[in-house]
Amino acid sequence: MGGVESFFEAVNESFRSEALPALIEYVSIKSLSPAFDPNWEANGEIERALAHIAAWAESRPIPGIEVRASRIEGITPALVVEIPAAHGGSGTVLMYGHMDKQPATAPWANGTHPFEAVVADDSVFGRGAADDGYALFAALTGLGEVISRGLPSPRCVVVIEASEESGSPDLDAHVEALAPELGDVGLVVCLDSGGLDFERLWVTTSLRGNLVLTLDVEVLAHGVHSGSAGGVVPSSFRILRSLLDRVEDAATGEILPRFLNADIPEFHRERAAALDEELKDPLSRAFPAVGGMELMGAAGAERILAQTWRPSLAFTGIEGVPDIASGGNVLRPRTKAKISLRLPPTVDAAAAQEKLVQLLASDAPYGAKVVVEAEAPAQGWVAPDPRAWLAEALDAASRDGFGRPAGYCGEGGSIPFLATLGTRFPDAQFVATGVLGPGSNAHGPDEALRIPAAVGVSVAVAHLAATAARMLR
Repeated sequence: MGGVESFFEAVNESFRSEALPALIEYVSIKSLSPAFDPNWEANGEIERALAHIAAWAESRPIPGIEVRASRIEGITPALVVEIPAAHGGSGTVLMYGHMDKQPATAPWANGTHPFEAVVADDSVFGRGAADDGYALFAALTGLGEVISRGLPSPRCVVVIEASEESGSPDLDAHVEALAPELGDVGLVVCLDSGGLDFERLWVTTSLRGNLVLTLDVEVLAHGVHSGSAGGVVPSSFRILRSLLDRVEDAATGEILPRFLNADIPEFHRERAAALDEELKDPLSRAFPAVGGMELMGAAGAERILAQTWRPSLAFTGIEGVPDIASGGNVLRPRTKAKISLRLPPTVDAAAAQEKLVQLLASDAPYGAKVVVEAEAPAQGWVAPDPRAWLAEALDAASRDGFGRPAGYCGEGGSIPFLATLGTRFPDAQFVATGVLGPGSNAHGPDEALRIPAAVGVSVAVAHLAATAARMLR
């Protein structure tokens, strides 16, 4: 790359001086994903986010850069940035990120506001900074440095969508609309992932799928005195609990239906064991567990497999339950809960969702009224093995950006984009990477972007692009 140290220093300086101020401003935009802001269009925050990152992209001194919005009536927009091939480079690289955000629940440290960025400990704290606001800034910072040095660069198309945190229901329509101009994509780089530490570039080998459902259990037309109805009218909460018992063993957390499970390939078992051996049970240090609490799983390798290849259930929201100060002696008429069910990478998410809805909605205890609603299912993904040139480029990119060779691991989250693009571009190479790691706390309080990690990913993106420019045709 024409002098690794000086290249790193240039990207580091550019990201910190030019990208970082714009990223900090982006944190202030409340661009909640449509699942959390049904009135997103009227509220205009997604439009604010798009305008902000588009203006920054347009300011980049990259010859021939084109910045536009992809708009389709009735769905969220997407930002499209196209950079022509330069200095004899060939091939097309598609890069991906998203501008929508999760809601900002729970108190944040030291009274800080989730939509007011705080810079401390060489990190940016704020909603959306790491997941996934940094993506466009990292991509264009790295690409700009490659082109400014006269190195070969492929044609690059950067797509930043606005519905990822809702399961990417709008992305397929944009990809379909963009298909003629995307052409033959040879490499896809997704910047919405991460790894087990911040010491190297982590390449994602698999992602779990995800089903998001709401269960609404109703037993009465209105609340009644618990002394009168208790023992006669069944509790809506107990019925809800019994429905969830059809899915999860409450004692162990095991997901019971066979259709929600999958056999784990031996290769991934071996990789989990190797990661545990090298990193010494990394997930035991990854979460802010309260003192004395034991994590699930008998050992580190088992925890890695549980996070990446086994299904799990999270109870993410509830309605119909007053806070403790307001809770009187009332047998409540209904309980509505939201659940997130993570699926093994190889499970057909759409088929699993159909069976799960039927399992939860049928034969309701006591004949209670049960309504089950499901969001768009998110399909899991298993990465294709990288070709030799890409594996070498990833190692070199990690050494350039982090000082160590690349690491490979599965991720417990979902990125529906990758399954979509894997089907559309079956011959393309795929790299899913990013800045998320221990303490990043995406979706939770105190979300943090480690600035050195963002710089490292920027350097790595540039290295991959420069290599692809020689290898893709």
